[in-house]
Amino acid sequence: MCGICGVIRYDKDSVDESIVQRMLPALETRGPDAWGIHMEEGFGFGHRRLSIIDLSENGHQPMSDEELKLSIVYNGEIYNFLDLREELQRQGYSFRSTSDTEVLLKAYHAWGDEFVTRLNGMFAFCIHDQERGRFLLGRDRLGIKPLYYAEEGKAFYFASNTQALNEAGVIRPELSPEALHYYLSFHAVVPAPYTIFKNVKKLEPGTTMSIQKDGKKQVTSYWDVLFERKEALSEEEWTERVLEELRQSVKRRMVSDVPVGALLSGGLDSSLIVALMAEANPQSLHTYSIGFEDVGTEEGNEFYYSDIIAKEFGTKHKKIFIDSRRLLPNIEKAISAMAEPMVSHDAVAFYLLSEEVSKETKVVLSGQGADEVFAGYHWYPKVMNGTRDPVTEYREAFFDRTHEEVMEALQVPYHGSDISGRFVTNHFAASGATEPVDKALRLDTRIMLIDDPVKRVDNMTMAWGLEARVPFLDYKLVELAASVPPELKVASNGKHILKKAGERVIPREVIYRKKGYFPVPALKYLRDEYLAFARDILSTEKARQRNLFNPIYIDKLLQAPEEHMTVLGGSKLWQLTVLELWLQKMGC
Repeated sequence: MCGICGVIRYDKDSVDESIVQRMLPALETRGPDAWGIHMEEGFGFGHRRLSIIDLSENGHQPMSDEELKLSIVYNGEIYNFLDLREELQRQGYSFRSTSDTEVLLKAYHAWGDEFVTRLNGMFAFCIHDQERGRFLLGRDRLGIKPLYYAEEGKAFYFASNTQALNEAGVIRPELSPEALHYYLSFHAVVPAPYTIFKNVKKLEPGTTMSIQKDGKKQVTSYWDVLFERKEALSEEEWTERVLEELRQSVKRRMVSDVPVGALLSGGLDSSLIVALMAEANPQSLHTYSIGFEDVGTEEGNEFYYSDIIAKEFGTKHKKIFIDSRRLLPNIEKAISAMAEPMVSHDAVAFYLLSEEVSKETKVVLSGQGADEVFAGYHWYPKVMNGTRDPVTEYREAFFDRTHEEVMEALQVPYHGSDISGRFVTNHFAASGATEPVDKALRLDTRIMLIDDPVKRVDNMTMAWGLEARVPFLDYKLVELAASVPPELKVASNGKHILKKAGERVIPREVIYRKKGYFPVPALKYLRDEYLAFARDILSTEKARQRNLFNPIYIDKLLQAPEEHMTVLGGSKLWQLTVLELWLQKMGC
């Protein structure tokens, strides 16, 4: 797990090494253990290392193989790298390290661009192929690892976050009206290749991009998930198959040369992961949960349930309580750590949790993805059983604002068409899913999941050099879940088949509790000093000069923030505050 960056020139000019050097500090928290730069004619790679596999110097990056004439800079973990290594050794390849990075180099040489289809893991990389005179960038199937890029003249810049691109001086302050529409309506989900900045893009998940010496590019998709019913199995058989695939996914994610812990909220998803971790490795298992002060009747922690699981499986459990005095000063730090602005208030919770967990471990497993993959959200029954158009059902159950309200919130220069609504409509109409609920699940798995919870967890954990692995996003498990009949997922108020699997390994009290979430009540209701914080951010001179939001709309939200909540229970005022503060932190 690391931070990567680089510069590729399309002309014969050499890359200024100082540019790569400027980018590296913005990646330091992603890789606090070591750093490296590799310069050749026409390109330069930079790397910050978090040592997880092969802790020796042999695993250092950027990595080159002079015999194969290949160089790589890479971020992530390949969970099946030992199997690939054995296969490559049988083909005659030799290795000087025990790292997964070297396996990637040899795999590319052996199998070409298609080598990515053999990888099981989370990754973003750039490979220089000297013999073919080209570069290959790639991103994992579920977009767990980020890869941003920008072009300036005859040069291509890439990095693990936008902050590194900003330090290279290539981000322009012009905002994308399309991305703003997504941000304000589609719950801050801005699908690739868009970002808030017009000139900054992100590589789509499950794709590779080849770049020739002259700058010619080709983007190739190597994976998609099909929602097809290929087998007629009983509920019992589906339950067994799901549990076994999840068991294998957890085992894969325990490959490490350092101890692996778990984030334990006390919900079904994280509890299942802890149970299977304890099964795979019954030795000392460290688990962590976080809680905040209550606000009114809104409880700020789920310690009761996490305690049940910790006791059941004998984990070394740590409960981290954050009082309000610590929360407010850390909001700006958490937002500064975001590669893109994110509205979910639990981002700050993950930031503070990661700070504490990183003091004891480098790697944790986390439960993100189960709701999107196994139908845990409230809108899936509405889409499946609704009498109206499925797209309408989805939008009204998930979107934060209508198109009309987005136009009300933004100043006229940023007005445009209903791009978010059109995107969802087109996604629902695409082939590969027939049932309406499958269309919604595909959209959430391929788009929403990647640019909301997955991005949030990656950014907040890597802000403290903590690697988060997500077993529910093993692509084999995702493909299996897609083939499960929707009624077996949507029943029991969602995640029925996962709950049946859970019955075999964890207490029923945890499985059939009221659905919880990562609660941070203070940022949901924005009272007292939190409301003052939002008002101060939105009334700064920079905010006024930017002239992004309609002042009348801002005043309406400030006067009664709790009357202007999204259908998902978030604060519309908080959304504007986060975006404005993030832009300020980016120097815009």
